[in-house]
Amino acid sequence: MDSGKKVKIWLPLWVALGIALGLFIGSRFAQFGNTGKIDGAGKIDALLNYIDRSYVDTVNMRLLVEEALPNIVQQLDPHSVYISANEMKRVNNDLEGHFSGIGVSFYLLRDTIVVTGIVPGGPSEAAGIQQWDRIVTVDDSLLVGKGLDNDKVLKALRGEKGSEVKLGVVRDDNPQLIDLVITRDDIPVSTVQAAYMLSDAVGFIKIGSFGFNTFREFISAISKLKSMGARGFVVDLRGNEGGPLDIVVAMVNEFLGKGELIVYSEGRNFPRTDNYANGTGTCKDDDIVILIDELSASASEIFAGAIQDHDRGLIIGRRSFGKGLVQSQRSFPDGSAVRLTVARYYTASGRSIQRTYQRGKFQEYEMEALNRYLQGDYANVDTTGTMEPFKTLGGRMVYGGHGIMPDIFVPRDTVGYNSYYNTIVNKGLLQEYAIIYSDMNRNKLKEFDNWEELHHYLTRQPLLLNVVSYADNNGVRRRPYYIQESSELIESQLEALIVRNFFGEEAFYLAFLKKDPLIRKAIQLIETGKATPVAVVKGEYV
Repeated sequence: MDSGKKVKIWLPLWVALGIALGLFIGSRFAQFGNTGKIDGAGKIDALLNYIDRSYVDTVNMRLLVEEALPNIVQQLDPHSVYISANEMKRVNNDLEGHFSGIGVSFYLLRDTIVVTGIVPGGPSEAAGIQQWDRIVTVDDSLLVGKGLDNDKVLKALRGEKGSEVKLGVVRDDNPQLIDLVITRDDIPVSTVQAAYMLSDAVGFIKIGSFGFNTFREFISAISKLKSMGARGFVVDLRGNEGGPLDIVVAMVNEFLGKGELIVYSEGRNFPRTDNYANGTGTCKDDDIVILIDELSASASEIFAGAIQDHDRGLIIGRRSFGKGLVQSQRSFPDGSAVRLTVARYYTASGRSIQRTYQRGKFQEYEMEALNRYLQGDYANVDTTGTMEPFKTLGGRMVYGGHGIMPDIFVPRDTVGYNSYYNTIVNKGLLQEYAIIYSDMNRNKLKEFDNWEELHHYLTRQPLLLNVVSYADNNGVRRRPYYIQESSELIESQLEALIVRNFFGEEAFYLAFLKKDPLIRKAIQLIETGKATPVAVVKGEYV
């Protein structure tokens, strides 16, 4: 066969191979232009594929994606967020008002787990765990020592409902390890932390957060207080960072009349959605005062804004946080999720709750609470200079755009807050000593029938001297002037912490808020008939 014939035979084959190779190369690098630049909407996928196929070292692509997604989402606004699968479990537990575990509260004392409380009727009580037991081993693995933190403890003690965990505990001064097997179960978490009477006619409800069970707990609290004679309510939302919209709408519904607008939301591709009261509320004729502060956010602000806009009650405290963005959640197959901001919340008067922010520049946004403190906003009435004026349905002036401005400003009580106090609190020494004192004196302290008797006893004990000595032994030197200045604050907080160890969360608030200035003001307004703003005369509500 001559050379010409060979060329004719092989040429089509070489051409075919060239085309195939070109298609292969094109498919590998179709996302990239001639200069190697990524182009088009699929840049992220293109980049990840390029890394996976061509990077010099082996890359854990799953981990790379998990690290990249939060950085992408958090550039949008302060509240859009990517939530990993593990973190999503904790978030859901918080909202659902329960988790699966052994049913104890604990404190890490000198790298040892100390049981400070037991859920009545829970799995630990059934297995024989006692308050002040030290948990030393979990499933025969030692769980003490340096490096132990709350996250490690929770990971070891929580688990699937019905699963078993073996604990080794030390009790009293007995060195013998006690082995106990506990079957994990659902453990309820209360979001309504306290509900009690402030006076013969005024009830108090402290809501720590909003979850799926909060409305049920709220209605139970109202029913309990009404049976005790309450005709007015003080709802404490200080420090409450919010929760589900439908829960807070149901709660506000208890105080508004049929057809009254509670809140609405609207966004670029999110049509306006209105939420109205349906008229079935049980407290439409009862007085209400709401307490807020600089950490009250989201659902707390919706609650306060609705009551304020309808002139239904008074808001007391300090300007709220200013979180009025609506997040829509989308889940991924692995259990992770992204919460993307799709709209803004507005009160009935048209006020936006959300304060301003710059995209991608959120450090100042996150630090605003501290900056406001440094500027003296908590000691003086917040400025309304950058806030847009609106009017309530009754014609009162209110402001929007930077959270909810209270009707009555009450400055933060800073008496006793000095460098010595801040040091012992930040080091955890105040709470730590409360645990040690409670443990050492438990037999005596368990003798009291109620929190008042225990509290009265504690006021006559040298707690201040004791905690100062404890702090001194742990590296915080005595500073007599500052100790004297903080003495009342330290003693009152220490007493409340000890009371909680024996009579629970509600007793803690009863002791801790005994002299609270916002509560005193709220009681005065309700009992003098001034809790509902009818008119404004020189800043006074009549």
